Amino acid sequence: PRTLLAASANIDTNISPSCEYGSTKYFALCGFGGILSCGLTHTGIVPLDVVKCRIQVHPDKYRNTVTGFRVTVREEGLRGLGIGWAPTLIGYSMQGMFKFGLYEIFKVLYSDFVGEERAYLYRTLLYLTASASAEVFADVALAPMEALKVRMQTKTSWAGTLREGFPKLLKEEGFSGFYKGLQPLWLRQIPYTMMKFAAFERTIEFFYKYVIPYPRDSLGKSSQLAVTFTSGYIAGIFCAIVSHPFDSVVSKLNSDVGSTPWRAMKDLGFYGVWKGLGPRILMVGTLTAAQWFIYDTVKVYLRIPRPPPPVMPDSLKRKLIAEGKSIE
Repeated sequence: PRTLLAASANIDTNISPSCEYGSTKYFALCGFGGILSCGLTHTGIVPLDVVKCRIQVHPDKYRNTVTGFRVTVREEGLRGLGIGWAPTLIGYSMQGMFKFGLYEIFKVLYSDFVGEERAYLYRTLLYLTASASAEVFADVALAPMEALKVRMQTKTSWAGTLREGFPKLLKEEGFSGFYKGLQPLWLRQIPYTMMKFAAFERTIEFFYKYVIPYPRDSLGKSSQLAVTFTSGYIAGIFCAIVSHPFDSVVSKLNSDVGSTPWRAMKDLGFYGVWKGLGPRILMVGTLTAAQWFIYDTVKVYLRIPRPPPPVMPDSLKRKLIAEGKSIE
């Protein structure tokens, strides 16, 4: 499968790729794209994230998105909307490096393991498995800064900066305090990432197969990136819905000293875990679209190989035709 993908992995046949598909340099550049993709986008929406976290943890005070913005600005000024930007930038940059870099690695490894035909037939399962595998490691990198970020955003008098908050959390809860939210983070992020990659990959495939009557490589860069952004937004809506209950648990858990995942879930209740879904759909939809747009843009301008949407291998076509089955 790696050879098949590498044969047509560049956006423009007149431009030589900067590395070989599946090489160490390829994976490293994909990781760099992930750093920019996740680090910049999450930092850019910190104001919305502040409000979302406060709605989840203090729903009586921050009743909805508009009220959340008003109360925060009234009590803390515009500066209050930027609380937690530093741990957000560091944490999500690290997460993005592992998320995108390891996804590409696992996708190649699993494709090679099952073979070309099975990789095509079960490609959705391939996307789901590769993305879940990558996210396990990505969340280990994210967890410490996520714990610090949520504490800063939901406890307004606790700490205003990363430099102030890091030693304070270490003193209050020890090293384990940075990782107490890892399990619910996995429960939130793994389904989110599985949906993010699988929905994106299949949406891209749908667009180029049924909506756009031209091969991808015949389109200009701007048109290709527009398809990427649209597919990313569609994937992001599903991501938000699938992962929101555990996002609420993570916010509650990291704001309460000594809490546990199940205690946080019990305190929130069934309806409580869905608080803040509206702003999160807006946030995650925009976020996911922007992340895929940035990631694909990095690939374009660094001339990183970009495999086209998958097509049925000729060997599988011949088998299906011999069995009298449709190849559509």
